[in-house]
Amino acid sequence: MTTAGAARRAGPARDREATEEALRAAAIALLRRGGVLAGLNLREVADEAGVNRGLVYQYFGSRRALLRSALFHRSRPNAEDAVDAAGLPLRRRLSRLFWKSLRNPEPVVLASLRVLDGDDRPRVLLNRGAGREDLAAEAARGELPVEDVEAVQAAIASTIYGYSLLREHLAREIGLPAGELDERMARCLEEMFARGPARG
Repeated sequence: MTTAGAARRAGPARDREATEEALRAAAIALLRRGGVLAGLNLREVADEAGVNRGLVYQYFGSRRALLRSALFHRSRPNAEDAVDAAGLPLRRRLSRLFWKSLRNPEPVVLASLRVLDGDDRPRVLLNRGAGREDLAAEAARGELPVEDVEAVQAAIASTIYGYSLLREHLAREIGLPAGELDERMARCLEEMFARGPARG
């Protein structure tokens, strides 16, 4: 195949990738501005992305499919970090998960929106297999507040999701700068879930 032929083939694929990413970014920008419960209007997403409205349906087909795609692409850094953190002590894993979720909150927002939308497919337990194994080993050593590994895993995810979603509101209601509340919350999270090694 000639170079020109390869470029012609790559051009539309690149254009579609760029358009899909523009639509994902527009969806996230609208969610940031309007909030999770404001919903997501696909016409507004297309307008925000500066693309033909028909392309939203052509490339994604539905609001749920667009959100699923945005979640997949935006959660990759968080998921990779969770895999990298496997095997670290619980305090370090909690700290990494907490700060990563605050720095990259879009996966939390998108997964929450999908759940509120009735979609039962979002995964909220990052690295759930290896994460559960790590927690089970810590429970066996007496390093968890309770031995119920599934409940601890659910409580950690709920705490991090809830705080990520409500962070600004909580800081305003308590009357603290959000950064100060983040630091205090990080310490609280460790104390809630990570005991020191069992004394024998």
